[in-house]
Amino acid sequence: MHMPMTPLPESSAPQPLGLTVHSLPKPQEFSAQRTRSGRWKMLAVLLVCAAPVIASYFSYYVIRPEGRSSYGTLMPQQPAMPQLQAQRLDGSSVPLASLQGQWLLLSVAGGDCPASCEAHLYLQRQLRESLGREKERVDWVWLVSDAATPAAALQPALAQAQVLRLPRAQIETWLQPAPGQALEDHLYLVDPQGHWMLRWPASLDQASASRAKRDLERVLRASASWDQPGR
Repeated sequence: MHMPMTPLPESSAPQPLGLTVHSLPKPQEFSAQRTRSGRWKMLAVLLVCAAPVIASYFSYYVIRPEGRSSYGTLMPQQPAMPQLQAQRLDGSSVPLASLQGQWLLLSVAGGDCPASCEAHLYLQRQLRESLGREKERVDWVWLVSDAATPAAALQPALAQAQVLRLPRAQIETWLQPAPGQALEDHLYLVDPQGHWMLRWPASLDQASASRAKRDLERVLRASASWDQPGR
């Protein structure tokens, strides 16, 4: 005797599988995403590298203790060192950018070097020496602004200096005197990245050199976390 087969409920019958197909990004979209990601990562790396520099300048220019002021004039724009070719006194060519990597205590004068030029060179050497062990972070530089040859008597005194010849017109694209003064009247301070940041008064002499020294000590302290001796 055969029993009649009861049909399976409709819910238990085999059901077809459902597949959802997601479209893949187009190659152009994938490339654009990778480019944007790479740019953000590069920006993050640059910010990390620049953070100590930014912090030191912020602390020097913005968070300065009450009553503290610099003797020299701080440059609000901090002009960057131009990409120029200078000459050594032996006539060989050298990029001006070769000076970067050190703080630069800089003067400008013609090669005949009158008394005011000699006074500046003396002050530059004395200011650097007065910094003690920190002097290794500072170079003193004479930019000779014409074709005249410095006197042989100056050579021993310039043994520790950086002396480069650069036409005056080219120097003036970077450094500027105070109103009513000449380019040769000042000493200038340039940071290790080549930015002109400070100009001392034309009245700077041995009597006021201690005030210029305090300016130097402040910037060296402010940059101690990222600036090291040598290029």
